[in-house]
Amino acid sequence: MAEKRKYKKRYCKYCEAKVDFMDYKDAGALRFSLSERYKIMPRRLTGNCKRHQDMISVVIKRARAAALVPYTVTRKTVVTAPFENLK
Repeated sequence: MAEKRKYKKRYCKYCEAKVDFMDYKDAGALRFSLSERYKIMPRRLTGNCKRHQDMISVVIKRARAAALVPYTVTRKTVVTAPFENLK
């Protein structure tokens, strides 16, 4: 029988920093929760708690509506440095 792999425990970096509010205008801080194709990364990959993941998803959706972050990038459009434009 195969042994079960042991992974390190992921933690919420926003809980550790005691973040209560996230601003959608700070697009540079959102890049840790976005993939290279600007999709929202799931909790199991980022390690965020449910409360902060919900806050992040709302903030990213607001930033997309304000055209600060693109919705998605197609496969045909190759982006060499996706977060270079985010300041």
